[in-house]
Amino acid sequence: MPCLLLIVVLAFPRVVLVLMFLLSNYLQRAYHGLIVPVVGFLFLPLTTIVYAWLVNTGQAFQGVPLLILIVAVIIDVGGWSGGEYHRRRR
Repeated sequence: MPCLLLIVVLAFPRVVLVLMFLLSNYLQRAYHGLIVPVVGFLFLPLTTIVYAWLVNTGQAFQGVPLLILIVAVIIDVGGWSGGEYHRRRR
């Protein structure tokens, strides 16, 4: 079951963010306000989810949790440049 949840989060992070916002207070506990989650929804959805997970579980931002956060940022930013690269190639 956890693997299936991970696949859904990676495939549809914006849908997961909307569901998290509507069905729980998970994002409200991690972010104090609405601006950061909205900007995260638009530009870095996976990073927004991972940061909320780290804050809600009380994990320190060092070691493996920090590495997971960095990988989430790389995946989000990689989506921006990959589309532009393929668009220019045609």
